[in-house]
This record gives sequence, structure tokens and C-alpha cells, in this order.
Amino acid sequence: RECMPLIVMLRERLKYALTYREVKMIVMQRLIKVDGKVRTDMFFPAGFMDVVQIEQTKENFRLLYDTKGKFVLHKIVKEEATYKLCGVKKVTRGPKGTPYCITHDGRTLRYPDPDVKTNDTVRVDITTGKILDFVKFEAGNTVMIKGGNNMGRVGIIMHRERHPGSFEIVHVKDAVGHTFSTRLQNIFVVGKGTKPWISLPKGNGIKLSIVEDR
Repeated sequence: RECMPLIVMLRERLKYALTYREVKMIVMQRLIKVDGKVRTDMFFPAGFMDVVQIEQTKENFRLLYDTKGKFVLHKIVKEEATYKLCGVKKVTRGPKGTPYCITHDGRTLRYPDPDVKTNDTVRVDITTGKILDFVKFEAGNTVMIKGGNNMGRVGIIMHRERHPGSFEIVHVKDAVGHTFSTRLQNIFVVGKGTKPWISLPKGNGIKLSIVEDR
């Protein structure tokens, strides 16, 4: 899916290694953690919102998109590296009627808050895998676009057009006042009201027009 293997991250993005072998050595020394777990497979795919920790350099990154739709390894402080945001894909009942929700990164969280519904975002503690709190999908909250033409842009939900049976469209307005719309499945709520819960990459998810980009 949309992800970035560790080898690309270390070799092309962070420039910690020059060759395939060097990447292998770094990874095999158990130095790289993705979402708090040591990963020794250099093709391990790290996806959107994942936290990558490198103990020795004391660096923490979160994988986000820039406005060009490319992955950014965004440096974060240590406090922020303890949690990640997960988009809720669906909420169902498991065996013996225990409610659970499935997130965009394939986690299954049991007993979520009864208010958590599909398209909401939960904040998950990486070490324990527990839900810390959540933010609803509703007008006025901050979202990041995780697919399509407006990928990587950050804005505030204006309203959503419901089209049962086909694609629901969400209208978003960014900080400078540009409005754009995208399909519901490309939306990822990142914060309550106008305040995002994660620090954003430089440019704050505002897409410049071609003239301003120069």
C-alpha cells in the first residue's frame, strides 16, 4: 500500500547508509524502531503516521506527507514519539460481543470508546497499544489529506456531502482560505478544532500555487 521500506528511508532519505549492505548492518544491530518495536527486516514497510525511532542518534520521526504527496520523515520531539494517530476503518463486534475497531494501520483495538465511529481518529499509545483519546470526524476539525490530488494538504472540514452508495465528498478549507474537496476515504482527522495533535512538516500542509512555489 502507501508505505516506505526502511532501506529507502535509511539510504535515500536519511542518508545514513550508502549501500544495501550498510543498511543491512544498521538494521541488524537492532537500532531502528518502528512504532516502538525493533524491526530487523530492512524491507519493513513503514506507513503514514508511523513513528520511527533511532536510539543512538536520539532521533524520532513521524512519516507524513508533504503537499507534493511525497513521504516526509518529519522530526518530532521525544514526548510526541510516544503516541500515534490511527484512523478508524470500521467498528464491529468480536467474539462474545466485545466491540473492537480496526485502524488504518491494521491494528485491532478492543473496547474502544462507544462514541468512536468509522472515519474518526484515535490516539494510540505506542508502547501499550491502548487508546488515549479520540477525535470525531465532524465539521470544524483539522484533517490531513492522505490520498488523491490534494495529498498532504491540511485544512479544516467545512462539510461533507453524503452520497449513499457512491463516493462521499468532503469539503476542506486550509489556513490561507483555499477551499478544495476530496473523497471521504482520503481524509485523515489529525486534531480537534483548529489545533492538530501532531506537529506538521514545514509549510504546515498549505499547498502553494505554482507561482508562489518558485
